Amino acid sequence: MTESSSTPVAGGTPHGYGMGPRVAAALVFGSSAAVLVVEIVALRLLAPYLGLTLETSTTVIGIALTAIAFGSWLGGRIADQVDPRRLIGPSLGVSGAVVAFTPAVLRMTAEWAPAILLLIASLTILVPGALLSAVTPIVTKLRLTSLAETGTVVGGLSGVGTVGAIVGTVLTGFVLVSRLPVSGILIGLGALLVVGAALVEWRTRGWSGTPALALVVVAGGLATTVAPGRCDTETKYHCARVVADPDRDGGRTLVLDGLRHSYVDVDDPTFLDFEYVRGIVSVVDAAFPEGEPLVAHHLGGGGLTFPRYLAATRPGTRSLVSEIDSGVVRINRDRLGLRSGAGIDVRAEDGRLGLRRLDDGSRDLVVGDAFGGVSVPWHLTTVEAMTDVRRVLDEDGLYVANLIDHGALAFARAEAATLDEVFEHVALVGEPGDIGLVPSSASGGGNMVVLASDRPVDLRAAQKALDARQTSWRIATGDGLTSWIGDARPLTDDYAPVDQLLQPQ
Repeated sequence: MTESSSTPVAGGTPHGYGMGPRVAAALVFGSSAAVLVVEIVALRLLAPYLGLTLETSTTVIGIALTAIAFGSWLGGRIADQVDPRRLIGPSLGVSGAVVAFTPAVLRMTAEWAPAILLLIASLTILVPGALLSAVTPIVTKLRLTSLAETGTVVGGLSGVGTVGAIVGTVLTGFVLVSRLPVSGILIGLGALLVVGAALVEWRTRGWSGTPALALVVVAGGLATTVAPGRCDTETKYHCARVVADPDRDGGRTLVLDGLRHSYVDVDDPTFLDFEYVRGIVSVVDAAFPEGEPLVAHHLGGGGLTFPRYLAATRPGTRSLVSEIDSGVVRINRDRLGLRSGAGIDVRAEDGRLGLRRLDDGSRDLVVGDAFGGVSVPWHLTTVEAMTDVRRVLDEDGLYVANLIDHGALAFARAEAATLDEVFEHVALVGEPGDIGLVPSSASGGGNMVVLASDRPVDLRAAQKALDARQTSWRIATGDGLTSWIGDARPLTDDYAPVDQLLQPQ
């Protein structure tokens, strides 16, 4: 005696609920990929307001994993109580609507209600992430028709979902972000999800709600065009703006992720607005004879303020710049007046990898001025990285770097300890209260400049240059610097908690 098509198989789903393997795989693959697209793009949307730090990344990843876990649990539970066919379309459609509105919602929240930005950001990741993650257990329920095939169905769909997540990650990181604005990525993804919802509902019950959600996606796109934004250009790594100085015709400020990274006077490269740049210039001008051309390597480019200064004041200087963001390089050429033939060669590459390509003893000067948000990238702070810097410097070479720290200055102390491990001579330049030269109950923090070499630098001349450039900075070295460093631990490739050291202690 055979069973009818409407009789449940023990522990399974009625045969009438079944779903073809290709449709099931497509739904699981697409929904899993979409979750990762939302997660990665959310990091870029939040960077201008929260910074691109380890803490921001950890928070977004944690929220996304919470969404996946909650959605998987909820989807499986509801699928056991409700006809699973009724759940897929709404899950895709509502997700698409939320995703499409995310850029406008986050930017308006950041502008008008920044105190609740993290809460709103969490919801814009949690809601679509949970709904999309619910698709896999719902589809699994539809595919199961017998206990005999449970392992095959569950394992197969789990594998398809993992592959979808991988494809979503790779596609976003290597293709979408380099070609599309983040708002365009999310609006496009929202539209695709609503189209997917419409197709699913059309095949099952002709869902009348699809046109309404399509209108929501369109509204999300329109809202994004009028929502406040902080970008002129979205590069691979940054939300970038160039702001004209109303007080100087040639003055331009390069703003990356909401932070002022560089000031450039395109008409007069010797005009230096940022105090830390005046600090670097003072040290370098004291360390090398006036007007002498140098062979320099710069870790980080930004607006190329210092390479331009060297080209103007030391004709014949050759500066090689490792700037990881090719979009920032284009901004320098298109909007900040960088001309070919100025002795400045900019390569879109990671600074650590750029160092490896340099010959031993090939540089007079290495300048560290690379930042992700307010943090020096950790792999440019370690003993191993500084050993490579020392390798490429000649015997009279100088390393000088910009540091930013606050509170207990734990990172700055650790970096000074790291340099002391590698070089014969180390000094720190900054506000007297920050670098331990005057008693201070609380450190304001901010920018400091550290210098290191295997030959002594004329620090009296450096201090005279600092005074001439109207800074209040002083220089700490010797026993005073050793006392200031205290028990700070040198950073290594195996242990460099830079983001944690930057937190208030």
